[in-house]
Amino acid sequence: MLKFSKGHYFGIAILLALIGLMQLSFYWFNKESSSDEVKLSSSEKKWLLQQNNVDSIKEVNKENANKIYPFNPNFITDYKGYKLGMTIEQIDRLHNLRKQNKYVNSKAEFQKLTGVSNDWMKKYAIYFKFPDWVTNKTANKFQSNFENKYKKFEKKETKIVVQDINTTNQVELEKVYMIGEKLALKIIAEREKFGGFVNMEQLGFIWGISPEAIADLNKRFQIKSAGILKRIKINELPIKELQQFPYFNYYIAKNIVTYRSMNGEIKNIDDLTKIKQFPVEKLKIIAVYLEF
Repeated sequence: MLKFSKGHYFGIAILLALIGLMQLSFYWFNKESSSDEVKLSSSEKKWLLQQNNVDSIKEVNKENANKIYPFNPNFITDYKGYKLGMTIEQIDRLHNLRKQNKYVNSKAEFQKLTGVSNDWMKKYAIYFKFPDWVTNKTANKFQSNFENKYKKFEKKETKIVVQDINTTNQVELEKVYMIGEKLALKIIAEREKFGGFVNMEQLGFIWGISPEAIADLNKRFQIKSAGILKRIKINELPIKELQQFPYFNYYIAKNIVTYRSMNGEIKNIDDLTKIKQFPVEKLKIIAVYLEF
């Protein structure tokens, strides 16, 4: 039987105490570590949630950026063409066709016009979406019939007989493209102010008449008769009467009278150019209505 001395018992007691202390230290260390982790997760929970949302949005945007939706190839922009891998020349060919108000109506026409490769067509042509009237044969047939009828109508259009703008009436003026009742009456009223037009250019000075209407007016009318022009005595009339002339206003009339008082009578067109604010762009037309 083993016998232990007091020294042995004391050593064993110390060893057991050390083992107990080590276990307690390990327990408290794990507890503190666990507590720190919980505190860290709690403080950063909101940030981690936001970061996850941001990462999710980035993934969705990345997928959408690479996703191709059906599109009409006639309306490919420079940027879209670049993203699809088209060259500048290929994009320009498409845009030049559009400038002529023409369109490609099939995949074959698109490839023939732009010159893109077969591989390009296999990759992107599946997303082409043309208007229904192009893809629908019935609608296409209707469109063709409509165009043919319109062309026949154009051929049957009667030849325009050019008339005198100074003798024409409201009915004839209303036949002009984009000229209705109000503008027709406005043209006649303007003509009466002058006693007759001396230049077709005067119609362009009438407010409200579009360039398209002016072009049609020039096709249908000319100055064939002078009419009885209402001339003004520029060297005699006061401001109040001068400003009644269609191409003058109060300030021009005042400057005319001022020029007369400082330089004497206005003798010719050259003198008119010396008058402040005088509408020199209408000088030759105005001069016809003046008496020097």
